[in-house]
Amino acid sequence: MDYFYSQNISEKEVIIDGDEFAHLTHVMRKTSGDIIRVVDGLGTAFDVRLNEIKKHTAHGTILQEFKHHNEPSNEIAIAVGILKNPSKFDFLVEKTTELGVRKIIPLLTERTIPTHAKIDRWQKLALSAMKQSGRSFLPVVEELTTFDDLLKRNREYEYKLIAHEKKNPGVHIQHDSKVLGHKNILILIGPEGGFSDDEVERSVSSGFKLLFLGDRRLRTETAAIVAAAKLIV
Repeated sequence: MDYFYSQNISEKEVIIDGDEFAHLTHVMRKTSGDIIRVVDGLGTAFDVRLNEIKKHTAHGTILQEFKHHNEPSNEIAIAVGILKNPSKFDFLVEKTTELGVRKIIPLLTERTIPTHAKIDRWQKLALSAMKQSGRSFLPVVEELTTFDDLLKRNREYEYKLIAHEKKNPGVHIQHDSKVLGHKNILILIGPEGGFSDDEVERSVSSGFKLLFLGDRRLRTETAAIVAAAKLIV
């Protein structure tokens, strides 16, 4: 079943327009009578029969609805220091979306080198990855956020982790089933140079626990993917 995204969904009908319409008609060559799957980006999927394709819009009838379609039971947000090589952050956005992350926060830290974030590009990558992986929730890629501003918002999350190479008193996910019981989790991942000692200390003072991902040193994009894979249930 081919996946498409629409925000124009009523009780019985779906309308597809814009870039999704171009993809539907020019790339996938869908025609009237075809059945497709449409997701609203909010956790619901619909089986839809196309019944009319106009010049700029496609109209379809909803056949079946699926709530919380292909979504994990917990909500994972990752805040990651942006990287010198933008293609690596592209990869991170794509893969963590496929895994089931709900929110991606590009982070400006003491050791972050770039000062600009490609939010529009990353949001489009998240949309493509959502459809490719068969998800129904579109992750939000937030605006570039400073470390200090993120700490001020940390109460939004039930459980908070900061990836760090320190084993003790670090949290080892595979040995701590209590971690996986939390429904709303925020994970901090540092940039190439890692978090500064001051950032780690301030995060711990704000309620974050150290997250140990193993003895081997991981690149930022790898650490984000590993952490998300371990925590999503």
